[in-house]
Amino acid sequence: MDYEKALSDYIAATNTHDFRNVRNFLDEKAVYWFSNKTCESLDEIGQYFENAWETIKDEVYQATNVRWLVKEENTATCIYTYRYEGYYEGKFVQGSGRATNVFIKKEDGTWKLVHEHLSALK
Repeated sequence: MDYEKALSDYIAATNTHDFRNVRNFLDEKAVYWFSNKTCESLDEIGQYFENAWETIKDEVYQATNVRWLVKEENTATCIYTYRYEGYYEGKFVQGSGRATNVFIKKEDGTWKLVHEHLSALK
């Protein structure tokens, strides 16, 4: 699996709304910076995802305008615009923001997400 496929598969896993699927793409030491919270363990990250899926029903998450800023043998970093849509309190909502993802290549050749930073567009 290459880093571009890792990003694509991670987005697809996010859209399953099952953190067990997302977890497959995360490094054990992953740290997430959301606009309102920092998550420094897989349990915290999982709780944040579960809460988001509970808040925005039937959410569809997308990564657009992906730019790979660093592409090395064992690390890759990209930025992109994230877009989401779904239902909040029964009403259709959509939004977007900025994302940074850092991937590392593990000894078994798989690419894992070690950091994600999401923030609102300003």
